[in-house]
Amino acid sequence: MSRDTVQIPDDLAFTSFKNECNSDEGWNVTYNKSGTTVWIQGLDEEKSLHKIKCRMVSKDVSSNTMYDVLHDIEYRKKWDSNVIETFDIGKLTVNADVGYYSWKCPKPLKNRDVLTLRSWLPMGDDYIIMNYSVKHTKYPAKKTMVRAVSIQTGYFIQSNGPKSCTLTYLAHVDPKGSLPKWVVNKSSQLLAPKAMKKIYKACLKYPEWKQKHNPGFKPWLYPEQNRLQSIPLSELSIQHADSLENIDESSLSEAKEEQGEGSDEESTN
Repeated sequence: MSRDTVQIPDDLAFTSFKNECNSDEGWNVTYNKSGTTVWIQGLDEEKSLHKIKCRMVSKDVSSNTMYDVLHDIEYRKKWDSNVIETFDIGKLTVNADVGYYSWKCPKPLKNRDVLTLRSWLPMGDDYIIMNYSVKHTKYPAKKTMVRAVSIQTGYFIQSNGPKSCTLTYLAHVDPKGSLPKWVVNKSSQLLAPKAMKKIYKACLKYPEWKQKHNPGFKPWLYPEQNRLQSIPLSELSIQHADSLENIDESSLSEAKEEQGEGSDEESTN
């Protein structure tokens, strides 16, 4: 997916994203266990593009709760152990904003960050949240981070009834660097399943947490609650991957403390 100008996604863009989430053509299964499946797609090996899709059936979690958890930036800071910093920058429309997110990468890789235009669409009890990378002069790439590029990343939430849903995560990302094969393998066979399981556990605990933390505040459902400053599209430009520095990390070996994480089982604490 290529863009020349920054645009708010329209219905066609959401439909295209949903269709790709549902399509199995061209995808190779790398993990299938306990209701979670992970696929990767073979891309040009000379480029660092990374495309991965994860699907999880979530029992005892409604699509509404899943949608709230993926939107709630304050709650993400509690359950997402990979997050370094995340914040909203400004709103574009009632269902689109711009935000910053930085995350920890497996050692000894450099940590990454991304600046994205995010948009969302409720469809009855089904939902889509998706994003792509943009540039803003006030938020340039940091020297301590590698600025990654989201070509198209997002979530498709499908309701399976009042207490069950299916979450599909689709990411087409340029991590801006030549990554060693162990990173790609670990992402699809360990890190992605762990991340999905983490989201599921966060959903189970969310209703109780939200009751104690501004329970009525959900600006993704009630736009009139949105306190973000409006920013014009003219302040944004497309973040082209070739304008960023490539980091060659292909020869790096996995850190010893990372190698110990050989199980996809997590503590329930």
